[in-house]
Amino acid sequence: MKTMLTFLFALMSLSVIQAQGYKVGDKASDFKLKNVDGKYVSLSDFPDAKGFVVIFTCNHCPFAKAYQDRIIEIDKTYKTKGYPVIAINPNDPKIVPEDSFEAMVQRSKEKDYTFPYLFDENQTIYKMYGATRTPHVFLLKKDKTKGLEVKYIGTIDDNYQDPAAVKQKYLANAIDALLADKLPNPDFTKAIGCSIKDNSTAPAQ
Repeated sequence: MKTMLTFLFALMSLSVIQAQGYKVGDKASDFKLKNVDGKYVSLSDFPDAKGFVVIFTCNHCPFAKAYQDRIIEIDKTYKTKGYPVIAINPNDPKIVPEDSFEAMVQRSKEKDYTFPYLFDENQTIYKMYGATRTPHVFLLKKDKTKGLEVKYIGTIDDNYQDPAAVKQKYLANAIDALLADKLPNPDFTKAIGCSIKDNSTAPAQ
């Protein structure tokens, strides 16, 4: 009985840890998700990358829409420097039809996305990373010993409403710091956006 209770406690503790997701300094896992072009994409498909700008985002959220053009510019600016954007839609389209895979394909064409836009269909990757909002950024750096290390978590900048009024470009500054072999400061900010729509936690209709 004591052994069983110990085992159950260990499982509960592991579940809590997994639910919390990654923290800065943690090793991030790769994934394989369907892109809007119908092909499956993994981080291992980018052997020359120095790291990745993993952004959990979507179609319908006003915050995500406000950041679309800025995400495109971040990708254009930094993928040639080794930090490409990898966008992931974590939402359940049963709750928000606008976030369906078909709608993702359409949005990527309309906005001429320069980066992969992946569908977290089983809603496992956003939980693994610990994303809670759209958009939610996880900046990863490749390390020879640690693999993919989380270096920054949070928001893109300090003003989603007006790009011209931005005073702190948190994500761009974090990438610039890594390119200069420095640590991002700050390395964590609060993600501002819509809550992720998960069918398992959605209230009954």
